[in-house]
Amino acid sequence: NLGRLEDPEFTIKEALVFTPYPGASADEVDREVTNVLDREIQRMGQIKRLHSRSLRGLSIIQVYILDEYQRDELPAIWDELRRKVSEAQGALPPGAGPSSIDDDFGDVYGVYVALTGEGYSYRELKNYVDLLRRELLLVQDVKRVVLWGTQPEAIYVEMQREKMARLGITDEQIFSKLEARNLAVDGGRVRAGPLFLAIEPTGVFTSEREFLDLLISEPGQPLVFLGDVAQVRRGYVDPPGTLLRMNYRTVRRDGQLLDRKQVQALAEENELFEDASLETAAVLDQPAIGLAISTVRGGNVVAMGQALEARMIELEPLRPVGIEWSVIALQSESVVKAVNGFMINLVQAIAIVIFVLWLFMGLRGAALIGFVLFVTIVATFIVMDFQGILLERISLGALIIALGMLVDNAIVVTEGMKLKIEAGQTARDAAREVVGQQQYPLLGATFVAIIAFASIGLSDHETGEYCRSLFYVLLISLLMSWLTAVTITPVLCGLLFKPVAQQGEERADPYAAGFFVRYRQLLETAMRFRYVTIAGAFGLLGLAVYGFTLLPPGFFPYSTRPQYMVDLWLPQDSHVRATEAAGAEVGRFLMSRPNTQSTALHVGEGGARFLLVYNPELPNPAYAQLLVNVYDYQQIADDIRAVEEWARDRLPQALVFGKPFKLGPGVGGNIQLRLSGPDRGRLRDLAAEATRLMLADPQVKYVRSDWKEPVQVVQPVIAAEQARRNGIVRPDVATRMESSFQGRTVGVFREGMREDED
Repeated sequence: NLGRLEDPEFTIKEALVFTPYPGASADEVDREVTNVLDREIQRMGQIKRLHSRSLRGLSIIQVYILDEYQRDELPAIWDELRRKVSEAQGALPPGAGPSSIDDDFGDVYGVYVALTGEGYSYRELKNYVDLLRRELLLVQDVKRVVLWGTQPEAIYVEMQREKMARLGITDEQIFSKLEARNLAVDGGRVRAGPLFLAIEPTGVFTSEREFLDLLISEPGQPLVFLGDVAQVRRGYVDPPGTLLRMNYRTVRRDGQLLDRKQVQALAEENELFEDASLETAAVLDQPAIGLAISTVRGGNVVAMGQALEARMIELEPLRPVGIEWSVIALQSESVVKAVNGFMINLVQAIAIVIFVLWLFMGLRGAALIGFVLFVTIVATFIVMDFQGILLERISLGALIIALGMLVDNAIVVTEGMKLKIEAGQTARDAAREVVGQQQYPLLGATFVAIIAFASIGLSDHETGEYCRSLFYVLLISLLMSWLTAVTITPVLCGLLFKPVAQQGEERADPYAAGFFVRYRQLLETAMRFRYVTIAGAFGLLGLAVYGFTLLPPGFFPYSTRPQYMVDLWLPQDSHVRATEAAGAEVGRFLMSRPNTQSTALHVGEGGARFLLVYNPELPNPAYAQLLVNVYDYQQIADDIRAVEEWARDRLPQALVFGKPFKLGPGVGGNIQLRLSGPDRGRLRDLAAEATRLMLADPQVKYVRSDWKEPVQVVQPVIAAEQARRNGIVRPDVATRMESSFQGRTVGVFREGMREDED
């Protein structure tokens, strides 16, 4: 019944505040929006720090909360943040806002898949994904189902300037008519007998063809319809905000397609590339929609994964032929593998304990302590369930660490009672004497072992929260080992051990022969030459400390998951389609590597947080990331080295670097330098100098600045005098430029009951 996750539930004490300011430069956004919101948010006493990004037309503020605040306190803090941001809206310039707050930034989506459909239109693929989202939301332990990489549909009205000029039609006439036609308006209500009916006038567009029949001329003018001066077509918003593209490898045996689990089994057995009957093929550059599913708090990701799999089998008849699933990340499989690994370790530990103790204490003593060890672990699971502690990476690690310490208390009690019972003492008297003498020293030793981990478990820092289950599981298991040692163990000793000496018969001292004699001689020698012994102990301690300096530093190790990331940064003013093209080129190279199973190219933003330690990048059209699944995680270092060397030659304009996943809270780069000051030009110079110095170190492979490169702009020069005489103001010029080059949103098209939530 224990909940299961890959990583411990960890609170991301971070929220994002997005504020649009269309048309404003990054400098105007910084001065007129970001600074205003910063000052208001900083009035909160719970703030640790703020990190703001001012982009053209958009302000993004990352709000970090102090470590001392726990998960249950965050909802009230986010409510206060919303109030502060709401109060600041009145101080924003016209056209800015409203601000939106994302406080679900830390949700972990343990199931992350991509759906592709070769030969299907995007709309057909999206219809099927919408169906899945509705159905999967009802599955056990599912909290949220979100889509990634969706493209909003749009109706494009492409105006023909020559015809408009000939007929005397202006842009504003078309805009105003379009806006008025599809507005949601309240017609009021009317009483009809016993009924009170709503009035809903007709006239809204129901298809894109009806746009052509929109009358746009003013009263008294010749009739001009939209179709006379414009063309109407259906499409998608361009440029898109985010894009998802999949590459994956198919494996066939005798013409039959193998499923993902069969391929994984072959890879684990090293038969994937050695079996001549297998045929592999790469499917490249498939447009995809990502489907990410998160688990409820305290939920069982394994149970959720099994329930999702069962529901997908039920929905299989509704899946159009040709639409395929590609797994980006599936946490339930990782958890099952980790739990199975723990169970193997548990069985091995019990077997080793029984074998070693059998050599020194006999078979009965070994079996007794092995049974007590099993009972202690089962009792630990029961308390963990009661306390809501999940089975995850850290808690399983704590149980494995504890296995070697859980038998200590039972060994002391068992050995003492065994000797006294075999010497002819009754089990009751032996229990009173041994437990009475040893229970408090054993309890003290148990607390010493527990306190050794207290600094981790009781820390307010994010690392302490991530590792908290390590402390609590050790606390529970070690206390349970003491409890079973002073309760169950004496009872079992009384049942298993029998007197060896007859009553009144004196038994030989069990410590007077064999191993104990030699051990006593060793102790006496060490005590006789106590200064040499102490010096030797300090020498061994120094040698151990020196040995630690030879180990790679780091509190958290790299993960062994068969997956890694490749980040790609183009110059900051790059178009999202250029970023997509560069990312696709990297993806094709990665698929040429035999170790690559699939790649998921995320363009414009980091993917859904499918792993607790994964920190997705904020929206940026010049950014792309590939999540690469491999067959053998031990070859990841070689794959990363290969793609970085390839990118230096083939994509010199891009910064491309790979990185494996690392356990623990995500912190970005290993070395981070922050420069601040009033002179932006000087800051850029200092950042360039710092970058040069870092890159001079051969161990540094990439350096990037969060300011990126200065971007270029096109500045039409307005002839002020002529514009004034003709009644033209700056917003008129900007609006005309926007509608001519990028397009302008002028209304909402409601297409019946069709859903388009994204």
